[in-house]
Amino acid sequence: MAHLPDVGERIDGYLIEERIHSGGMGVIFRVRPDVDPGFPVVLKIPRLGYGEPGETITTYEQEQTVMSVMRGPHAPRYVGAGDLATAPYLAMEFVEGTLLKDWVDRAPIAPEEVALLGAALATALHGLHQQEVIHLDVKPSNVIVRPGGEAVLIDFGLATHAHYPDLLAEEIQRPVGSAPYISPEQVLGDRTDPRSDIFSLGVVLYELATGELPFGSPGSPSGLRRRLYQEPVPPRARNPAVPEWLQEVVLHCLEPGADNRYSSAALVAFDLTHPDQVTVTDRGRRMRGAGIATRFRRWVKAIGMEPSSQVRPSAHLASSPIVLAAVATRHGNNVLFQLERAVVAKLMSGDTQVRLAVVTVIPPSSDVGSESDDDIATTQRIKHLVLLKHWAEPLQLPIGKVSFHVLEGGDAAATLIEYARANGVDHIVTGSAPPGLPLATVWGTFATKLVGEAPCTVTLIRPTAAQAANAAAAVLGSARGASDDAPPDDDTAPGVV
Repeated sequence: MAHLPDVGERIDGYLIEERIHSGGMGVIFRVRPDVDPGFPVVLKIPRLGYGEPGETITTYEQEQTVMSVMRGPHAPRYVGAGDLATAPYLAMEFVEGTLLKDWVDRAPIAPEEVALLGAALATALHGLHQQEVIHLDVKPSNVIVRPGGEAVLIDFGLATHAHYPDLLAEEIQRPVGSAPYISPEQVLGDRTDPRSDIFSLGVVLYELATGELPFGSPGSPSGLRRRLYQEPVPPRARNPAVPEWLQEVVLHCLEPGADNRYSSAALVAFDLTHPDQVTVTDRGRRMRGAGIATRFRRWVKAIGMEPSSQVRPSAHLASSPIVLAAVATRHGNNVLFQLERAVVAKLMSGDTQVRLAVVTVIPPSSDVGSESDDDIATTQRIKHLVLLKHWAEPLQLPIGKVSFHVLEGGDAAATLIEYARANGVDHIVTGSAPPGLPLATVWGTFATKLVGEAPCTVTLIRPTAAQAANAAAAVLGSARGASDDAPPDDDTAPGVV
C-alpha cells in the first residue's frame, strides 16, 4: 500500500495532527492547514498500491469531481486535492456532529425520532439532487447529523453528477454500492435515477424503526437481484410501536419499481414532518408481505427488467413539485379565493406528481384572547382549517395530493417564507389585495417581502379593476357581497405577477 503519513508529518500545506478513521477505500486525518479556511479540515487519503483494488483510484477521482462542484450545508465543504501521482488526497471540511449509525445501533427508536432524522436526511438528499448529484451510497455510516439537526452526506466515492462523466459506470460492469442499502436500479447497473437514493433512505428508515434490515445483507448477485421483486416484512409486524403513517412512508420509499416510489426526497421530508397529513393506504395497514401470486408476477417481470433511460435528477424534480397555496382565510376575499384557486387548478392539472399544500397564517396563540370559546387557539385553528378545506373542495383533488396547514405567526410573509424553505416548496401562489381596500397597503408590504425573499417561484395574483370593485364591496360589507361559490361578475382574466 502507498505510504500513509504519521502524526507530525506535512503534506503540501497541511500538518497531520490525528488519524481519525480508517475505511476500506481510504484513511482520514485531522490536519492543520497553513491557510485557515475558517473551519476545521481533514485529509482523505486513498488506499493505493499492492493488494488494493483498482477501483480505489476510480472512486477517488469520482469523489474529487463531485465534491469540487457541490455547494450547500448538506455536504462537507471542499478545500482542494493533491496530485494523484505524488500525494493523492482530498482536503475537506471536518463536519462536527454524530453519525446516524449511532441511532441505528440502539434501534428501534421512537417514531417521532425516526421521522425527525429521516426528514433531515431526505432534505439533505433533495439538496444534492437539486445540484444534479446522486449519492448512491446512502447508509447510516455515511450520514452525519450536526448539533443543530441538519444532516450531512459524506463519502461521495460512488456518487454521480449529471454534468460530468461517470467513471464508475464506464469502468466497473457490476452493481456498485452497499448490499443492504443498494437500490433495484443499481442492481441493474443504472446509476442515473435519484430515486435510488430514496430507496436507500427507505432502508435507513426501516432500520431505525425496527432495528432490522429489510432485505438482510445479501452477498451474491442472485441475492441482490431479489430486490427487483421482493418486498420486506412490514415494519409493524416487526415492531408494533410503528404507526401506520410511518409504515406508509417507509414502504412507499421501498417500492421495487422506481415509478411507484416517492418521486422526490422533498416529498418524503414533507410527509415525515406532517404525519397527520399522510394518507394511509394498504401499505401502511398491512401486517404481512405480498401473497404468492403477487410475488410470482413481480418475479416474472423482473426477469426481463432493463435499466431505465437516463434522465437528469433535475428532470425528476421538475415533474414532482410542491405547490403552496397561501389562502388569506382571515380576510375572506371571495374574488381572490376564486382567482387563486383557478391558477392552482392549472398547476395541478399538468402532472400527477404535483403535491399541494394549502396554507393560511393566523396570529400566534399568545395574541389570541380568551373571552369566549371562539378565541381559544384550538378553536381558531379548527375554524381556519375548515375554511382551507372548503376553499380546496372545488379542485376535487384525489386523496394524498393535498394537505392543509394553519400556521401561527405575527409576520405572514416571514412565516410562509420559513415554511417554504423548511418544506422544499417549489412554487407559492397567493393573492395581491385589490387597490382601494383598507388592507391593501399592508398586503402590498406582504407581497413585496414574499416575492423578494421566498426561496422559490412566487405567483402573485392581482384582480382586474372590475374584480377589484367586486372584492371591495364584499370586504366592506356591501349589500351585494358575493358568496364563496359566486363567480366574478367580470370574465376578464386576472393579472399574474
